[in-house]
Formats: sequence, structure tokens, C-alpha cells
Amino acid sequence: MKSEKLIVIGENFNSTRKIKATNPRVIEEDGKTGISYTDLDGNKQILDCTDVIPEDPAERNSFLIPHIAQALRNKDMNYIAWAIKNQEAYGAHIIDLCVDEMSVYPEERHEWIKWTVQTAQKITDKIVSIDSSDSTTIYAGLEAHDGSESRPAINSFNLEDGRQDLVPMAKEHNALLFANASGNAGMPQNAEERIANLVTCMEMMDQEGITMEDRFLDPLVFPVGAGPEFGGHYLDAVRELRTMYPDVHIFGGHSNVSFGLPNRKLLNEVFVSLAIVAGCDAMMIDPVMNGVEGLTSFKFAAEALTGTDEYSMKYLKFIRGGDKSKRGGKK
Repeated sequence: MKSEKLIVIGENFNSTRKIKATNPRVIEEDGKTGISYTDLDGNKQILDCTDVIPEDPAERNSFLIPHIAQALRNKDMNYIAWAIKNQEAYGAHIIDLCVDEMSVYPEERHEWIKWTVQTAQKITDKIVSIDSSDSTTIYAGLEAHDGSESRPAINSFNLEDGRQDLVPMAKEHNALLFANASGNAGMPQNAEERIANLVTCMEMMDQEGITMEDRFLDPLVFPVGAGPEFGGHYLDAVRELRTMYPDVHIFGGHSNVSFGLPNRKLLNEVFVSLAIVAGCDAMMIDPVMNGVEGLTSFKFAAEALTGTDEYSMKYLKFIRGGDKSKRGGKK
């Protein structure tokens, strides 16, 4: 996947996603309790969550509504389409799909990912990323994917047992391949382990002939609230990997950095900016909450100012061409 612009991977279609039951968007209407939203045709709609929201006010105050999982169980096509197309309207180039929370049983997860991939392809022509901690669920999603409509992406391959089979699978299905820095002994403890694990992943992708432009390296973002050094570990790894591999994509789940801390939006925005300066050219973020147009502009400006864009040629092309991401959609 070639792109001079910042590549945005929309992270919102994940069955782990939750909304507070006290959110103003949670309303009662016509005997139903649910999440209000404006559909793609501009009509006010409600995602019915009556069966999952506690009736007890005390319980409701602390309850989190798994809204993507609820939309999937209800087969609420309006909400599913809105959740996907709204990310696209705000600048997502790839739509990540994860249904791991739908069931603890692999066979059921397989059916959920098959249905979700096929449904998403009816809604968007963007690349869909099949995301799971279980390799067999990714296989099931790939089998359901229609490659004549768009390319798939695999999220993700690493050095953990059982994940390496995803590399030849990516080649077979003409898929973009995300590789993260998890090792066979667990999570990396510093920048050096992140780099070493991803170097090994790169060697495996070399063996299968995965093109550089189809490789996405994720050094792994951990919350700085759990360890103040974690942000620096990630950024140091990005800088070194960008020097080693100028033609691959480098990204991360950047919103992880702020988990457990107040004013997460501020921390996320600053960390994304630091990541771009370090060498990231892709982001796995909520495109609705984060200004994709501003991030793309920042990327071109940062590359010009740090000398990675020789004579500011890409920056000038971007500015003169008015090449800005279009924003739209409604929350």
C-alpha cells in the first residue's frame, strides 16, 4: 500500500468498544433504552440496548454499554453502517474489524468474523483489517473476504506460538500484513527487544516475498500510567526502525499510551505528534475524535522541518495541491 499521506487505520469497529450508560447519547424513547445517533441518511436512530442496560440506577451509573457488540447481536445494519462509514468520512483508509468479545468459543467467533467481514465489504470499499488474538479467527475472516472487491489486511503477526502461519497466509490472500513486537517469551521490555523482535518478523516476511509497502510494523504502545518509560521505549524503537527500514510502514495503537489517565485526548494528540516526528507514517486511532486532516498536515510539515523531505518537495506538493483529507459524518 503506497501513500505519501498519513495512513489512518480506524479502530472503532471493535466488540470491546463501550459507552458509559450515563452518556447523554443514551436515551429512553418508545419504551426502549439505547444510544442515539444520526444515520447515513440524516435520520435520528436508536441502537436498542434495553436488554443489556441495568434497570437499577446504581448499577447503571457504572455500567459500560458494549455498543459494537450490541449492534452485531441485533444485526442493526443502520448502526453498523454508521460505525464504519463515519470513520471513512473522517479520513480512515483502513477499517479494523475485531469480534473477539462476541464469544469465548472459537467456532462462534469464526461465524461472527465471517459475517462481519462480508457485511463490512457491502458497506465500504476501503481495506478491512481482520483483527484477532486468535489466528484461526483471522483465517476464517480471510476465507470470507472477497478479494475482487478490495484487499484485506491481517492484524497481526508476531513471534508468539502459532502466529507465524499468518505470513504465508498474507501472501496467499494478497493481504497487507501488520507485525507487532510481541516475542515468543512475552511482551518486549524495552526498545531493544521491540527492535529485535520486529527484525525477526521482517526476515520472515522477506522469506515469503511480502513487499515492503505491504508491511506495517507495530513496536507496541503501552500505557505511561503503568510505566513512565513506556512512551520513550516506543518512540526510540520507531526512530531506529525508520532508519533501518525506510520503505515500510510504522504504526501503533497510539491511544493506548493514555489509558488510565485524565484528559486522554490531550495525551493522545501529543503522543501522535511525537510518533510522527519519530518516523510513524500510519496511525491506528479513532478518526472521529482525532483530527486526521491536521495530523496529515503535521506529517508533511514535520518531514520538511526535519529534513526527511528533501527540499520540502512533498510538503510543497501537498500545500499547492490542496491535498487535504475531507471530513464529514456525524457523531
